Amino acid sequence: MNTSAPKPFHPFTLAVIAALALVPYGCTKPIDPVSYPVPDTGFVKGGDIGWLSQQEATGYTFYDSTQTIRDGLDLLQDYGINTVRLRVFVNPSNHKIDGHCSKEETVAMAVRAAQRGMRVMINFHYSDSWADPAKQNKPAAWANHSFSELKDDVYAHTHEVLSAVKAAGVTPAWVQIGNEIPGGMLWPEGSTDNFGQLAQLINAGYDATKAVDSAIRVIVHVDQGNNNGRFRWFFDNAVTHNMKFDIIGASYYPYWLGTPYEETIDDLEFNLNDMVSRYNRDVFLVEIGGDYTEEQRTYDMLGAAMDIVRNIPNDRGLGVIYWEPTGAKPWSGYQLSAWRSDGTPSRAMKAFLDF
Repeated sequence: MNTSAPKPFHPFTLAVIAALALVPYGCTKPIDPVSYPVPDTGFVKGGDIGWLSQQEATGYTFYDSTQTIRDGLDLLQDYGINTVRLRVFVNPSNHKIDGHCSKEETVAMAVRAAQRGMRVMINFHYSDSWADPAKQNKPAAWANHSFSELKDDVYAHTHEVLSAVKAAGVTPAWVQIGNEIPGGMLWPEGSTDNFGQLAQLINAGYDATKAVDSAIRVIVHVDQGNNNGRFRWFFDNAVTHNMKFDIIGASYYPYWLGTPYEETIDDLEFNLNDMVSRYNRDVFLVEIGGDYTEEQRTYDMLGAAMDIVRNIPNDRGLGVIYWEPTGAKPWSGYQLSAWRSDGTPSRAMKAFLDF
């Protein structure tokens, strides 16, 4: 793709922008769910697509292998993606990379996914921007709140967003309370240095989720899915402090570990199986990614990861989700998408069809 000059909005993008402009802030008017196809409930092949609506809004154009302009969600579905993961920020900025992902934008994307028969996971960061192992910043509006108030904040925010999604006719299959939280969330009150308080915050989100719909399954998510010691330490403490969760979520990024995936993939397999047997919870690889310039290696890694998760006994491995597969580097600056610079899917995406 030539990135020297912006491309004009294609018709689908203009239609999305126009539709969103007509939705009043905070609107939760129900949309008839009867029009939504019944989703596949088998093995999850997913994409975290928090950037996709902003790619469209800024004029980014998605192409298939014939250079035909396509809707990004439709193109993902062509490659076997049956689930979307949507992150939520509390009071986000308008920055195209570090912001957006508001309640309203989350509802709109959840509806688009449901219209295609895709399942939806909602990922709460409990921050105004990124939350991850390096930072778990409280939303500005919560900055001076007491611990008791923070628990109320978590409950209220979780309940509000999920209620809006459900009012639009979409019931998420899964909700993630916190994003990559090996050190906790909402620092410092929710740090793992205060594990009892962290458990109470997670439980507030869990209770809010079940109040919206008891069938929604709740995920607690830790990074470095190959690191068994990291997971045992966290979830041993979680059990000790009566943390409520239904599923153990993991990330796996050999690129960030600085080693070839062949050196850690067996550790990933051991850890996921150990989590099932040790805690009697299903496991979910909720984030994975590889260098977009190494298409075959990323394809191979994805295939290996999907085989591992699918082969966990008794169907307790739920699926694999690629983080921002469409987030092409010329638009995002992100190295680990599964999209080429010309706007087309890379070979890595074919792993979701072949495995």
